[in-house]
Formats: sequence, C-alpha cells, structure tokens
Amino acid sequence: MNASDAEKPARGLTRRQAVKLAAAVGLAAAGGLTATSLWREQPEAEVFIAKAAGYDADLAGVVRRGLAELGVTPAEIAGKQVLVKPNLVEPHAGAGHINVHPRMVRAVAEAFLALGAGAVVVGEGAGHRRDAYLVLEESGLAEVLAEDRLAFYDLNNGPVARRPNAGGWSKLGDLWLPGRLLAADIVVSLAKMKTHHWAGVTLAMKNLFGVMPGVVYGWPKNVLHFAGIEPSILDINATVRPQFAIIDGIVGMDGDGPIMGDPVASGVVVLGRSAVAVDATACRVMGIDPAKVGYLQTADGRLGTIRAARIEQRGESPAAVRRDFALLDYVPAQRDLRLAP
Repeated sequence: MNASDAEKPARGLTRRQAVKLAAAVGLAAAGGLTATSLWREQPEAEVFIAKAAGYDADLAGVVRRGLAELGVTPAEIAGKQVLVKPNLVEPHAGAGHINVHPRMVRAVAEAFLALGAGAVVVGEGAGHRRDAYLVLEESGLAEVLAEDRLAFYDLNNGPVARRPNAGGWSKLGDLWLPGRLLAADIVVSLAKMKTHHWAGVTLAMKNLFGVMPGVVYGWPKNVLHFAGIEPSILDINATVRPQFAIIDGIVGMDGDGPIMGDPVASGVVVLGRSAVAVDATACRVMGIDPAKVGYLQTADGRLGTIRAARIEQRGESPAAVRRDFALLDYVPAQRDLRLAP
C-alpha cells in the first residue's frame, strides 16, 4: 500500500477510519515506517460501550449516542428500511433475562427513526416456539409494538428465497432466507448478553439463528444443529452480514444459558457495525476470552476481528465494566473460557 492507496476508503473500514489511516500513512512515510506495518496496527472496527443502570434509563439516548460515536449520520439512514431482529427465545414467565427487554427494542427503533429511517420493523423466528405471537405477548413486547405502531413479522413463516452460502463452513449448501429479511436495507442484530451451553456464548452472531425460517430449518432449528452450531453461525453471518450489532447487557444471563441460567445485572449496552468485534468486546465484558470461543476464533480475520488491538473502543472500556459471568465446568463449551485478569 502507498499513500495514494490509503486515500481510498479501505474495504471493511468506515470513512472516518479510512481518513485516519491515510493521515497515519503520511506520517509513517515521513518517519520512515512502512505502510504495511502501520496497517497491521490500525483498528479495523469501532465498538461502543455505555453504562445503563436499568431499563428505565434513556435507552434511546444511549443508542443514539452510540450510533453517533460510530459515525452514523442521518444521510446514511434516511429513507432506509430497517429490520430489528431481537433475541426472543421463550415465553419467559417472569424470567426477563431470557429475552431482549421490550424497552431495548423500543430504544433501537426510536434511534433509527430519529435518524430518518423510512420504516423500522421487528422480525424474529423464535427457535423453540412455533407460536411467535405467544412469545411476543408473554415477553411484553407485543404491548410495546402496539404502542409504538411497529410492525412485527414472524420470520419462521412466509415467503423465502435461496441465497448462496457465502461461508462454506458447514454442509448446509445454499441458505433459505425470509423475504422480509432480504427486503430490509439495514439489519440490526439485537441480542441478549448470555452464556450458552452449546456455543459458549450467545450474542449478536448466534442471534442470527433466529432469521432462519422454521418452515425450512425446523424447531428448534434442528437442521442448523445437525449441520453444527458453530459452522452454521459462521455461514449465516457470512451470508446475512448485519449492518449493526447491539447487545442488551443491562441484565444478562450466566451459567446454563440461553434459557435456564441466572440473571446478571451487568449494566451495559454494547454496539457496533461488526458483529464479530461487538461479540468479542461483549465477551471481554463478561470475563470471557473471545479467542477461546470456537466460532469467534474462526471468524477472526475472516468475518471481522476479535483482537483488542484492532478494535477501537468508544465509551467505556471493557475492563472498566467487566463483570465475570459464571461458567460451568461440566459444560464443555464453557470450560476454560475465562479471560485472564
């Protein structure tokens, strides 16, 4: 790479990052450093962390601030069709740490509408329940959607279309995706901060299991399980490529997640453009080493970065808000995941 190359927005970088890189290359040339060595030291993702004490906080303000920190402008969002994919697993019967909180869904919708989105819709294909509307009702999300006049689409049903598998880690072949997902200009993976008894953690990347239609992949997405959970996570993310990843870590879940675990008041919201970098940052907040999570290690350098040196942290630092989530030694996927102090 030479200085003229660095003037062009690099693939995978925001315009702001590309401008920083171009300036840095100029300084490096003056100082006798090679552009190649400098490139290796440059952040390739930005991730924002905010403290949020509870769900009564100004969460829309938190999300708006985070998007601003990422360089998101009204010009980028104006008129776009935004699909928010929240993590809805089960009717929780009082166990609110299972699903993304309804007020977090509201906050994300408000933030994108404030930036001029043409429409914001909510879509989910719950893995365990065929009746998505039962999950909506019992989670409290149905009431919020009605109050805010936000449309909901059950991604388990409805028209689907075949798309080439851009990953190739599993044996799934082409992927069948919901028409509603493909119609969106912007996909937001809105996940819950949780441990997982098969994947180690379930965050923004794993959350995309819920875009895979049950009419094709079954319940609880058995076809994906048979193909391998981690390879399927990678294939889905390589193909869908969500534009934003947001994690509700205000109250998360540790231990035997994603359903039977215990609530953890971690008090954070994590967001970014790269699901890989967001998940890696969330892991560090949870006291988990992302390099020890199989699918994150594989994704590093292929779908994004998990390396702390390549992630520009905005807002709070992961170390400042770290809250070690309980890990179960008898669960192989959680064994030895702990991040060193």
